[in-house]
Amino acid sequence: MKKHIVVLTGAGMSAESGIKTFRDENGLWEGHDVMEVATPEGFNANPELVLEFYNQRRKQLFEVEPNVAHKAIAELEKDYHVSVITQNVDDLHERAGSNHVIHLHGELLKVRSTFDETDIIDWTTDLKLGDTCRKGHQLRPHIVWFGEDVPMIPKAISICETADILLIIGTSMQVYPAAGLRHYIPSVTHTYFIDPKPTIRSGSKLTVIAENATIGMKQLLEHL
Repeated sequence: MKKHIVVLTGAGMSAESGIKTFRDENGLWEGHDVMEVATPEGFNANPELVLEFYNQRRKQLFEVEPNVAHKAIAELEKDYHVSVITQNVDDLHERAGSNHVIHLHGELLKVRSTFDETDIIDWTTDLKLGDTCRKGHQLRPHIVWFGEDVPMIPKAISICETADILLIIGTSMQVYPAAGLRHYIPSVTHTYFIDPKPTIRSGSKLTVIAENATIGMKQLLEHL
């Protein structure tokens, strides 16, 4: 029976493919206040602004490719059962070949009904005011905004509980509830933390690789 590797990824994973990390040092996302473009209140106040913000993010996805680290994670499936739990809303893990990906914060290439959050539709073009679900309600980005529940957390927890190896890549693990996932792995599970500016040190069940995602994954594959 193959060992189960659980991979937690964040913005640093996609940054090397050229996807800008949303939040700049000044706290703005692409020049916008987070509250304007990533909250239900912002959407209610100015839906056109919010829709255009995500239209631009969606367009950017078609200009980038999975990087070496994405592909290395997919390669692990040859020898391991691999579950990817990502905070990223892009589809780069899937395009690299990973078959089991959970998106905690939603997906850019999907939209959903403002009336029924379970009515989710694949979407690759611009989303505009007047685009509606089958019942006539406005569609919105399928993104978990600040102040909203993270519906995939229970599934992510159950996956972490069965991890033989945990990889944390490109995320500081400071943002909850995602940051809490590492507390659900079994006590015997070894964790590998890949980050150029690690906030933790290596220990008996923890190996820190102070590199970016592409170099760190190369070192990890040699280690495994």
